[in-house]
Amino acid sequence: MRRLHFLLLLSLFACTFLPQIANAQSPLIGINICGAEFGEKNLPGTLNVDYRYPTTTEISYFSRKGFKLLTLPFKWERIQHEPGGELDARELELIKAFIVNCSNYGMNVTLTMQNFAAYFKGRKEYTLGTARLSNKDFKDVWQKIAAALTGYNNIYGYDIMNEPRNIFGRHWRKAAQAAIDGIREADMNVNIIVDGENSSFTYDWQKDNNKLRKLKDPADKIIYDAHCYFDFDHSGRYDDKYINRINPNVGVECAEPFIAWLKKYKKKGIIGEFGVPANDSRWLEAMERFLAYITKKGIPANYWAAGEWWNDYPLSVHPQNGIDKPQMRILEKYLNTGKEAEVKR
Repeated sequence: MRRLHFLLLLSLFACTFLPQIANAQSPLIGINICGAEFGEKNLPGTLNVDYRYPTTTEISYFSRKGFKLLTLPFKWERIQHEPGGELDARELELIKAFIVNCSNYGMNVTLTMQNFAAYFKGRKEYTLGTARLSNKDFKDVWQKIAAALTGYNNIYGYDIMNEPRNIFGRHWRKAAQAAIDGIREADMNVNIIVDGENSSFTYDWQKDNNKLRKLKDPADKIIYDAHCYFDFDHSGRYDDKYINRINPNVGVECAEPFIAWLKKYKKKGIIGEFGVPANDSRWLEAMERFLAYITKKGIPANYWAAGEWWNDYPLSVHPQNGIDKPQMRILEKYLNTGKEAEVKR
């Protein structure tokens, strides 16, 4: 009887406490670390002149702060110099080195194609879904990326296209499905992250992106990515037009429609970009309330942004002269407290 009693207690402990321990290791608050997508007016450009990759010093800093997830934006034109062509070996090695570097610090990685559904060749811009930049091309590049990176166990997900613009409704859905199909030809395990059209804004998600719920993934690992900035036009520019009407709950109010959509359709989601300037304490208060809300709901989010080349960018949380930015003090409160990227039901 004593042995049975002990086993029952052990089982109760496992059911009660072990899931909480496991969840604490899952990424909730991550950060976009920029540089590899810079220099978009000079493509493919020159490394460390037009663009750069995060250094070990940067990765180490965010690891010490408690971040477990770094998102790396990159450019399609650099990884593949011609749509449908082979991947650029040097660029691929730089991405692999970043993934390994993050792994050494116990960090997961998301790769996001920062192209806004366009491809620049020479001085011309081609829009995804047209004859010069087809969905077949989109499927091809992601199939090749996924195949090249199979085997790295710290890749959290592939964000197939950041804020796709000038491609709407069923056209973006078809393009996204093509990328999903391409990735699944090479990898059945990785998460696939899908932004909404235009700004992918949380507040308008139901109206603009409702049909994305019909995307099909044989691995059932789609994560829907919405962006949430708190200024009047949700652009993240934070100009003076709204400065006298800052609502401390604006972040919560902006996020609510997206989270309600996830719950209604039982989908997984992430807020792939959010951020505030530090020039007004009211923005910081709004961000803290926003973080408290999404943490309670179990929704992951990535701060925008970090990277040494941001310089005086108001939203940057890159340390300056060894001093943390004010936003970082708030972010640190919400690190390593999360659950998997699925809304509570």
